[in-house]
Amino acid sequence: MIPDLDLARVQKWIDGRNAGMPPDARDQLRFEVDVGDRTITVLECRPPWRADLGPDWTRFAICRFRYTKVRKEWSLYWRDRNLKFHEYDLADPTPHIDELIEEVKRDPTCIFWG
Repeated sequence: MIPDLDLARVQKWIDGRNAGMPPDARDQLRFEVDVGDRTITVLECRPPWRADLGPDWTRFAICRFRYTKVRKEWSLYWRDRNLKFHEYDLADPTPHIDELIEEVKRDPTCIFWG
């Protein structure tokens, strides 16, 4: 089970990204959080670019935070071009999800935001 406070921290960060987006871009891009049993995945979402694709926005994973309950630690994962996740080895697992959020925001290797 993911700690509620940590989930709230990630959601606050994502809500802030969306709120800080220029008004004319808000119908073209938004960020969302997908919550699993032990994971929080940050998604970049875009509207359909062709009418025949339907009304659903595409959801593209940016990063994943994984919680290990036994150790009460978070690990950070990045997604490759084949949509597979790999542990990000430049940030050690930590009980403080804020540290991993900061690493994604900083993105020193451009692996998350490009």
